[in-house]
Amino acid sequence: MLMNFKELLDLDKEIVENHIKNHFPKAISYEKKLLDSMLYSLNAGGKRLRPTLFLETIRLFKKNIYDFVDIACALEMIHTYSLIHDDLPAMDNDDLRRGKPTNHIVFGEAIAILAGDALLNYANELMLKFLIKNNDVNYVKGVYEISKASGINGMIAGQIVDIESEGLDIDFKTMEFIHSYKTGALIDASVMSAAIMAKASDRELLALKSYAKNIGLVFQITDDILDIEGDSAILGKNIGSDKIQDKATYPKFYGLEKSKIISKELVDEAINYLEIFNSNDKMFFVELAYFILKRQK
Repeated sequence: MLMNFKELLDLDKEIVENHIKNHFPKAISYEKKLLDSMLYSLNAGGKRLRPTLFLETIRLFKKNIYDFVDIACALEMIHTYSLIHDDLPAMDNDDLRRGKPTNHIVFGEAIAILAGDALLNYANELMLKFLIKNNDVNYVKGVYEISKASGINGMIAGQIVDIESEGLDIDFKTMEFIHSYKTGALIDASVMSAAIMAKASDRELLALKSYAKNIGLVFQITDDILDIEGDSAILGKNIGSDKIQDKATYPKFYGLEKSKIISKELVDEAINYLEIFNSNDKMFFVELAYFILKRQK
């Protein structure tokens, strides 16, 4: 019996969260506080969007998702590290994340920085162990895709341009770079790494790349919109921070209503890119695009 979108979403989240627990036995040694800090943010909730995208792309090509779950967990660890660092006073200076005090509020800045560093390094450790166990050039290329998206050619590039653009009158191209790299790069890599590991054809890779780029952009535009009109109780974080920090956002460039129209157009375009796939196979990705568009948190 085929599972519906919500069932698959819940299943993938459960798989990832249970597998993460297996990697973190109870800390009883000197580094207990560090591990507590890492787990505090890993277990704070969240959609698990990136590992879900990875697993469902693996599933799209009829592969066994349980053979690749370590990579899915690594993606969530990388994402969580980025959130811990983004929330720091030197970055976005946020004190609330997913309805809970941010990591540095609970553990202090030094531990929060180290927890983020440790999550990134542990993610790389997991991926390297996976490669040692599975000697396949496509797996190496997939892991490279994730590493690239996490660094100076991905997330970090977007973050530095975001920081340097605060309060400046930047052009649209610069803003799009921030959105595409700071948020979009890891979403893109979650899809592409899985497709590469599953040995997708060039045509399939191009279609998925285009889809992932669009939904990554929609995710960030929706974030911009929710920062204006979202419910902080649902979001689990304070709203209005983009305006306070004078960040470059779609609503700032286009206004709220036009930003919503652009998001819908990007979703429609993303779905069109999937036309090469079987209707049943692509249904999760179609519904996920609308889920990202309509999300409230």
